Amino acid sequence: MFYEKAKIEELIDGKIDWPSLHSMLSMPKDAERFRIYLEILQSRVTWEDKIVLPYSLHLYIVQKAKTKEWVIKCDCGHEFCAWNANWKLNANIRVRETPADMLEIYPKLMSPHPDWQVLREYYCPDCGTLLDVEAPTPWYPVIHDWIPDVEAFYKEWVNMEVPERSN
Repeated sequence: MFYEKAKIEELIDGKIDWPSLHSMLSMPKDAERFRIYLEILQSRVTWEDKIVLPYSLHLYIVQKAKTKEWVIKCDCGHEFCAWNANWKLNANIRVRETPADMLEIYPKLMSPHPDWQVLREYYCPDCGTLLDVEAPTPWYPVIHDWIPDVEAFYKEWVNMEVPERSN
């Protein structure tokens, strides 16, 4: 099923009506929808590097215009690292590890105990956008959420040519 650009923009902005959302989620995805989705995302950023794949909210895997290298980049243009590395290691991190830190978020007597759980907040060093939150045990290493198989996605899911890369 083909969706108009305006309807996909509503989806991105979280303003889509329930029947349309249900239909989009239930129907098979098509390459045209992905192409329009990338086009909309690209129009909303100020940099010229090509978005290869949305990575998470505010983060993208992009193809650098000059080198064709793939990197993870924020809405604001901050480059974190290579596309397959853990971007969190290059973010500003706030660790909530005391009862006072937890009370900023949780009601009294409902927060986790810092000996058992901490909250790690990851922020963009340039724009300060909160990009992710983890709630691991204090000793647990920084979690690398995922490494997408970009080639398989382009070839097997959306039947599009994989963007060139140098790394």
